[in-house]
Amino acid sequence: MPRITRQTELDQLFALIAAQLDGLGTDAIAQLQGSNLTRRTLQRRLAQLVEQGRIQMLGEGRAVRYVCAPQANPGFAFIHAPIPTLQASGEVYVPVSPEGAEIKAYVRQPRAMRPPVGYRLVFLEQYHPNHTAYLPQGLRDQLHAIGLARAEQTPAGTFARDILNRLLIDLSWASSQLEGNTYSRLDTERLIEFGQAAEGKNALETQMILNHKQAIEYLVLDPAQAQLTPDCIIALHAFLSDGLMADPTAVGRLRRRAVEIGGSVYFPVALPQRLEELFNIVIQMAAEIDDPFEQAFFLMVHLPYLQPFEDVNKRVSRLAANIPLIRRNLCPLSFIDVSQSAYVDAMIGVYELNRVELLRDVFVWAYERSCQQYVAVKQNLVPPDIFRLRYRQALSDVVAAIVQNDEAATNATVNARLPSAVATPDKAHFIQLVLQEFVALHPGNAVRFGIRPLALAAWRERHGEAG
Repeated sequence: MPRITRQTELDQLFALIAAQLDGLGTDAIAQLQGSNLTRRTLQRRLAQLVEQGRIQMLGEGRAVRYVCAPQANPGFAFIHAPIPTLQASGEVYVPVSPEGAEIKAYVRQPRAMRPPVGYRLVFLEQYHPNHTAYLPQGLRDQLHAIGLARAEQTPAGTFARDILNRLLIDLSWASSQLEGNTYSRLDTERLIEFGQAAEGKNALETQMILNHKQAIEYLVLDPAQAQLTPDCIIALHAFLSDGLMADPTAVGRLRRRAVEIGGSVYFPVALPQRLEELFNIVIQMAAEIDDPFEQAFFLMVHLPYLQPFEDVNKRVSRLAANIPLIRRNLCPLSFIDVSQSAYVDAMIGVYELNRVELLRDVFVWAYERSCQQYVAVKQNLVPPDIFRLRYRQALSDVVAAIVQNDEAATNATVNARLPSAVATPDKAHFIQLVLQEFVALHPGNAVRFGIRPLALAAWRERHGEAG
């Protein structure tokens, strides 16, 4: 595997430290960097970053921690505040390249100072799969090195399935947050795990989270569906836009009217026939790209730029970007901790300038952050039961129905309530799983099935354990 260059290693270390406003101690950095890096090497790299003026060392002895130097990244401002009344100022932003900083400066100008632009076909025509590359070879090598799931011989989607529960929460929350959703990560976890909508939240926000959950499950639970085809991308739109479109017939359908982009002077293609033609070309070009990271980034650039749907285009592109990663068994991209301002600036740079450098900065930082999360998570997880995941809703429905109808949990009872969704070869195993759920059922976990503690206690008095 090609070795990552020293400067890239320093950039990775800098990005890790810059992502933490309060800084990190040496032990914490070593843990996040992994066991392949000796402590002496880590200390040498930290000293280099301090010497370059990119980070600062605060404290002494074991209390030393490293923070991003304010001047090192104008988009990621940090002020060390030893005095309680002094507070941090500025915005949290991903580390940006000089080219990315140029784009950011341009798109931060007032809208009235930026000339209106339409869809430029030449932007797409200039791209030739496997000859053109938005991500340079060295950068792709770096992404492969950090994204490898150490499961090259396992079936497609294995890594994503292993961390499915965490991915459902993180990607649903982070992608929704980029659209202005105000659900917290804890609110999202409660909604996905227990079906509990957060109090005081708009119903559309709740719907947005649940839509993400369904779309992610569609890609992960059956990787054969995760294909770079027009049908798959339209299916993602159908899941993600369900209940959120002003026109219900626009769900899962290419748009038939002109749209505008809020906060931008970009005007996408308006003619429906032309739009459909370009949509098919974009997906075909993406499918021809060999490298999964280049595929993912191409989709993040050209799907939103084309705006093939009336709304929800960026959400579709973020989930579509995971298709090549799932298929190659690479760590998925969750967009965890990506700031909305950085992402919006990057997309406007694509819309108005046809420049991808700022979005590339966002993409690379987001992927590194995702890998840090999920490689650590996977090391501590027992692989999930895929059969149970497939029939999770059916299991829940049967358990709830038996308690609510005051029936004994027996083979015969479960068999009588077998849902039609359970395939014939799976019936015996399904029945055993339902009975196992009853053995493990108690007031603390009964809420998963919508069963109240008092109702469970009354059922236990009459029927006892499963048998």
